[in-house]
Amino acid sequence: MRLQKYMALSGVASRRKSEEIILEGRVKVNNKIVDTLGSVVDPKKDKVYVDNKRITLETNKVYIMLNKPVGYVSTLNDEKGRRIVTDLIEDVNERIYPVGRLDADTTGLLLLTNDGEITNKLTHPSNKIIKKYIAIVEGVPNKVELDMIRNGIFIDGKKTAPAKVKIVKNYLDEAILDIEIHEGRNRQVKKMCEAVNHPVKKLKRVAIGQLQLGGLLIGNWRFLNDEEINYLKSL
Repeated sequence: MRLQKYMALSGVASRRKSEEIILEGRVKVNNKIVDTLGSVVDPKKDKVYVDNKRITLETNKVYIMLNKPVGYVSTLNDEKGRRIVTDLIEDVNERIYPVGRLDADTTGLLLLTNDGEITNKLTHPSNKIIKKYIAIVEGVPNKVELDMIRNGIFIDGKKTAPAKVKIVKNYLDEAILDIEIHEGRNRQVKKMCEAVNHPVKKLKRVAIGQLQLGGLLIGNWRFLNDEEINYLKSL
């Protein structure tokens, strides 16, 4: 079994993130540092360590939906000492990690799991999983500006994929937008809105694919139900 797959199935991180961890020299196999990709391990014989902690294959898969509050970062550790999203999850013994990221000042739906295969399905660009956001922006975008977002707009030197956007409600000096994208570029929704001169004041993710945040209160979490888990496995 490929080392990065073993790490993903052990609940360390997604395969892609596991590859980064390997390249950073944080992984040992039988007490020897492995810092290149391509290594194969035997789950029955080899001992694998990440940051000097032994990892083993997770047999009990856990799937959690969190309504992330402002001020928490979507990582397992933070060099700036900020609060991390797993601080909000209590009484779960499995080693879980966030699926993708939300900025510290963004709220809403965040999935956490120890299932590396599901994480890979949700985050791999080729699967084009739709993410839906509610954004409060400065000013009220006109049709031309909305069409720019819909048709793709250049951010960081690269054009975004077509997106769906509509005005849910507008006021004199701000508007509430419903935005759907399938890419996962860094701060993408904020940069798209900034590019048409309507900076985001507040941002909340309300759906990932068929998974809906619904009435889950801010800061609260729940396990996914069987129907939601079956949806993830069908991707």
